[in-house]
Amino acid sequence: MISYILALFVGAVVLAADQYTKYLIMTSFSLGEGTDFIKGIIDIVYIHNKGGAWGILQGHTWGLLAMTVIIMLVCLAMLFKWGAKNKLVFWAMSLVLFGGLGNMIDRIFRDGNVVDFLHFEFWPTFPVFNVADCAIVIGVALLMLYFAVDTIRDMKAKMAVHTIKASENEENSQDL
Repeated sequence: MISYILALFVGAVVLAADQYTKYLIMTSFSLGEGTDFIKGIIDIVYIHNKGGAWGILQGHTWGLLAMTVIIMLVCLAMLFKWGAKNKLVFWAMSLVLFGGLGNMIDRIFRDGNVVDFLHFEFWPTFPVFNVADCAIVIGVALLMLYFAVDTIRDMKAKMAVHTIKASENEENSQDL
């Protein structure tokens, strides 16, 4: 139970950190302005993104909001279906939901713009992102880990059943 409460607390902290860092960037930088944060690794560049990940669907705010709501509803359904049974799924869905909420708040209250400011200096073509994006990516990675482990577990169980049946069949054929 503590893990579930902790996941919700961390999600709320992520949302607060996302909104606070965006506020700091908007009040400390002019649009398009940047600076080194960790030289050679991450720099800060204040931009507005009217699109989704990698800037896709630029200017389609209502479509992006609708997609976000749909994704969040799917996440809630997954949370209720598997989250109570599995802590990893609960953590994953919490991060995706709170990250999605952070970017949805931007779209609604910042004229369709999502404030992005983190940029990998060593990977110049990688898009600028924010704290909410990090939470979403980590949540999706955890969910992929859950499904990979679950698939491997199912395959091992099926192989064990197959091995037992093959062994029983061999014993039965020897008895004849």
